[in-house]
Amino acid sequence: MGEHAAVLFELREVGVERGGRAVLGAFSASIPEGSTAIVGPSGVGKSTLLRLLNRLADPDRGEIEFRGRPLRAYEPLALRRQVSLVPQLPALLDGTVESNLRYAAELAGEELDLEATLARAGLDPSFAERDVGRLSVGEQQRAMLARALAQRPEVLLLDEPTSALDHAARDRIEAALAELRREQEVAIVLVSHDPDQARRLGDQVLAMPA
Repeated sequence: MGEHAAVLFELREVGVERGGRAVLGAFSASIPEGSTAIVGPSGVGKSTLLRLLNRLADPDRGEIEFRGRPLRAYEPLALRRQVSLVPQLPALLDGTVESNLRYAAELAGEELDLEATLARAGLDPSFAERDVGRLSVGEQQRAMLARALAQRPEVLLLDEPTSALDHAARDRIEAALAELRREQEVAIVLVSHDPDQARRLGDQVLAMPA
């Protein structure tokens, strides 16, 4: 037996309510370093959980730690440079793919290696000058991944990264993520509705109860 992986996020009795309804109720889990896939039926709070991990939302109850330190001790914008969320629906800024990547890199105070960042997201250099409004949904999702990578995060949070894609586009994103894990020391936490994808991409699969 190998050693247990270090803990990336620790959640203790975490609860979130919206409009008096529990979106997440007293949820506890350890998410290790490496790659973790989160699965579970619709409506159990998987996307909400991802938003908690980089403080796009804070829990109403319970505690979350990131690498042993309380998450609330991190300033939200500084945390999001370390822990980058790629949402399910693309939300690119008007302009080119390159302008989106440069904006993200500048926000994080990072130098942008444009070609390498595109390649890590499975895009060839010609995408730099493409208008984001003319990209397919699959290309937009890969551009969103590239924009997150431009900030050189330590952790990538991915919400259904291939939900709207055909098999070929899905395979390209999965290959890009697998290469990222091999080539970069980037931890990945992804939500997936597809159990097979969860097993392909996750060192660990975390099932959220209904």
